[in-house]
Amino acid sequence: MADIQDVHVLVVGNLHEHAVKRLEENFQVTRLSKADASALPPDDAQNFRAIAASGAVDAAFIDALPNLEIIANFGVGYDAVDAGHAGKKGVMVTNTPDVLTEEVADTAIGLLINATRELPKAENYLRAGKWKSDGAYPLTRGSLRGRKVGIFGMGRIGLAIARRIEAFGLPVSYFNRSRVDGVSYEYHGSLLELAGAVDTLISVAPGTPQTAKAVNADVLKALGPDGIFVNIGRGSTVDEEALAQALKSGTIMAAGLDVFADEPNVPQALLECENASLLPHVGSASQHTRRAMADLVAQNVISWFGEGKAVTPVSETRHVTSGR
Repeated sequence: MADIQDVHVLVVGNLHEHAVKRLEENFQVTRLSKADASALPPDDAQNFRAIAASGAVDAAFIDALPNLEIIANFGVGYDAVDAGHAGKKGVMVTNTPDVLTEEVADTAIGLLINATRELPKAENYLRAGKWKSDGAYPLTRGSLRGRKVGIFGMGRIGLAIARRIEAFGLPVSYFNRSRVDGVSYEYHGSLLELAGAVDTLISVAPGTPQTAKAVNADVLKALGPDGIFVNIGRGSTVDEEALAQALKSGTIMAAGLDVFADEPNVPQALLECENASLLPHVGSASQHTRRAMADLVAQNVISWFGEGKAVTPVSETRHVTSGR
């Protein structure tokens, strides 16, 4: 790989140190806290041919690097990167799918059980000494028994969640922008239709203009008073004000959330909902999985300059080819 040693790579944001180490072993690396073009001396901007990013990379920053060839994003979701603009400029964008699929699916099931059986509240009850002073924790209204589960977004993670739901003996149906080949789950033509057919909705949808606040008051109402809503996808897909109101009014029973629209700022209205299990975006946050993600970020850059191809290109840039 001696021919790539002189390539300059810009590491943006708080990228996993394992990824940084691998990049430093192969390239000339410069670190930047965020994608701010004004922080780059004009003479340096032309040197960078790659970005390894944990954070936003907008069109203006892409335009500020005239010789940029690839943006390797840390995470399966890449809504913080303007991939559409990158594709038009002939810049490859990659993400880190597959390596986090099972971990995120596990977290979704944990949230579902927490929301349904109130496990965090039961643990707090024990820790507060109430088991001894007040007796057994009250029987939970919620149970997984007899539930019908709908999945919004039947991609890799959605399929992994569906397999787990099947193991519980529960029926699975889904809404996606199109039918998924090779699956037997019942397909619904709209999110509202899906919500009306199930009592448990798990969102794995990406954050796009088309999915913005897709889970709204009408969808939550269709889910019903026994409804459980879990979001492991993106916070932007949910009308958080409507969700808080639905939880407080009993429009749905409970929710389990790992993602929010303006992280790390969680709406006070949701914090006040005792029937919501809230996590600080930890879906893939194990050492094992984050290291695997870091490896894939580095490998995308190494492969691009070493072999002339990306390992995991995103859909908007699959047409982009290397100049090698």
